[in-house]
Amino acid sequence: MVVRPHLPATEQLLVEGGDARIALDPDSGLNQYGCSPFPDPDGAAFGSATASIISPAGLAAANHLRHRLLLASGAEPRAATYAREINRTRGELVRWCGVADLPGLDVVFAASGTDIHLISAQLAGGAESMPALTIMADAAETGSCVPAALAGRHFSTRSTLGNTVAEGAPIADDGAMEVVTTPIRHADGFARPTADIDAEVESLATGAAAMGRRVLLILIDVSKTGLIAPSPGCVLALHRRLPDTVDVLVDACQFRIAPSTLRAYLAHGFMVALTGSKFVTGPTFSGALLIPASIARRLRGRPLPRALHAYSARADWPQGWAAAERLDNAANFGLLLRWEAALQELRAFRSAPENAVARFLQAFARAVRRRLLSDPLFEPLPLSPLDRRPLAAATSWDHIPTIFPFLLYPPGSSAGKTPLNHEKTMQVYRLLQVDLVGRRDLDRTGFIGDIAALRCQLGQPVACGNRDGAPLSALRLCASARLIVEATAQDGRNASAVIERALAALDKTALLVRSLPNFNPPRTP
Repeated sequence: MVVRPHLPATEQLLVEGGDARIALDPDSGLNQYGCSPFPDPDGAAFGSATASIISPAGLAAANHLRHRLLLASGAEPRAATYAREINRTRGELVRWCGVADLPGLDVVFAASGTDIHLISAQLAGGAESMPALTIMADAAETGSCVPAALAGRHFSTRSTLGNTVAEGAPIADDGAMEVVTTPIRHADGFARPTADIDAEVESLATGAAAMGRRVLLILIDVSKTGLIAPSPGCVLALHRRLPDTVDVLVDACQFRIAPSTLRAYLAHGFMVALTGSKFVTGPTFSGALLIPASIARRLRGRPLPRALHAYSARADWPQGWAAAERLDNAANFGLLLRWEAALQELRAFRSAPENAVARFLQAFARAVRRRLLSDPLFEPLPLSPLDRRPLAAATSWDHIPTIFPFLLYPPGSSAGKTPLNHEKTMQVYRLLQVDLVGRRDLDRTGFIGDIAALRCQLGQPVACGNRDGAPLSALRLCASARLIVEATAQDGRNASAVIERALAALDKTALLVRSLPNFNPPRTP
């Protein structure tokens, strides 16, 4: 009897090889981020700060790779096929990042940005007699699971490679690290002054250095609400003053940076975390850690806890890394296919002329800001300048904001009123994704026609402080690589259509706030 090679369908592979967050809800068919493994070309996709649904082109690329994997499965072990293909992906990624010419650059793949933080912390602090100190922005601006990952703890009930783990438990007896978070917004949601954040970070880092501790400093570029913190100038100064103490990880998991910015970070000896699932709009769960040669030479021989085998396969690491020796020779085809879809989007984005990209993003930002400022139902959170000096000058598209966070207010609000709380904001977020034609409770307010039918995906509400004792959450409307490719096609003739779709998403948001009965019940005294 002939045994035919077999692989699960592409759509099934796309939701494998990740932790519990990637699993599909049996009722909705969506993962924790509201995404399915099937394209949805009719949806208005402006939620890339959280996640994006795979595009038809991305799915086609993943399908093509799956077919190649299937053909190879009868000729060689799956682990060998995976090692060859993930190494090809490694070369493709650095090429389309514009850094393939940097000598000695290494890339480690992982299922998510959270996994990358786990791996980075173990690399940076795994060989010290005293626990290293990690300094990061507050989790609301990065990810709820990131502090646990940086501390060397399991952050889900299921690991990347399918192991059942105890959430919150240490991954290894000697893998723990201390993590200190620095708020980058005030309690009312407004951004803290950069100078205050920098001063706090500098005090923490110098204090740890005086005690003989290593420091892993996280520079976030950009956060969930579009901030950079601490300032690149502060981080660069600390790194230069304490070169034997401070390691820097740039959390660029949003991937909202241009090749010139990425090169500048790597040139200064900073590790950089990227994902293909935010700005690039690949399917959820595709991470990569870029390690410059100066850091790789020091860390390549460092062994890591055997417990990392639950999160990382041997081929996810470049050849010659001691960390890979204790890992299983496993194949994570889900991760491989997700990166293949993301690279399809990245290739298309890199083909767009940079001046056209900047021109569209400036027009997009003007239109969105104008709409948010003109409606009393919205309060846009102030956007700080994306200033990366002295590391990188503002000459590329990435100095233009692409994430627009805003609070919601009930109808008839006046000055001093409290925005809608997290629960109500989440209700709006979920209803935005639904075709509401025929809802009788909404028709009375004019919620009919194209706006009611429009299904919109915005960024999930993100915590941004409290007012009058009520926790606040901001929705986020985002530009993405996929939208930019659409807008800049045909000499930019599609730009107005993309902007109009974004404004329509805000129109539906406003109508939802006005229309839902008893939407903001009175507070109890």
